[in-house]
Amino acid sequence: MNDYAPAFIQHLAGLADGRDRGALATLRHSLAFPPGRYPPAYPYVERFAKPEWSAQDGRRLALYAVAGLFARHPSQRAASLATSLGELMHHRDNSPSIEHRFIALLGADAEGVLDHLRQAISLLAADGLGLDYARLLLDLQVWLSPPEAYPQQADRLDDIRQRWARDFYRALHASAAADAAAAPATPTPAD
Repeated sequence: MNDYAPAFIQHLAGLADGRDRGALATLRHSLAFPPGRYPPAYPYVERFAKPEWSAQDGRRLALYAVAGLFARHPSQRAASLATSLGELMHHRDNSPSIEHRFIALLGADAEGVLDHLRQAISLLAADGLGLDYARLLLDLQVWLSPPEAYPQQADRLDDIRQRWARDFYRALHASAAADAAAAPATPTPAD
C-alpha cells in the first residue's frame, strides 16, 4: 500500500475523533465541487499531495474525493466498499435497488463515479456500515487518473471493477449462507 494512504486516513480519523466538526463540514461540502476545486478543503488535504502531482493527478483527486466521503461517514472497518454494499443488500432483504446502484457504480467513468460513491456512502451510513477508506483511496487514484497516467489503465480499472464485483457478490452470498446456518432446523414429521 502506498505510504500516504494510511497516514491520510489516520489524519481524517483524527479530525473525526477530535470532533473537529468544522473540518468535517468543510470536507463534506467539498463533495459539491469537483475534487480539489474547493479551496476551504486545501488545509486538510494538500499536505498529503506530493509536489510533483499536478492539479489533475488521479492521486490528488482521490485524496479530495475520499476526504469528502470520509467526512460524510467516518466509519472504518476492514471491509471494502463493495463488501459493505453486499452486506447492506443482504441486511435490506436483498433490495434490488442496491444491486442496481452498485452496477451503475461499476459502470461509471471518472466523471460520474463520485456521484455514485456519494449515494453508496449515504446508504452505508444509514445502516452504520463502515469500509476501508485506504483501499478506496488507492482504487480511486486509478479510476480518476487520465488514461495515459498508468500503463494498461483500462486493464487496471477493469481489475478494480472485477474485484469490487467479487467482493459484493461474495459478501451478499456469505451473509445469506450465515443466516441459513444460524436458522433453527425445521423438524421433520415422524413416520
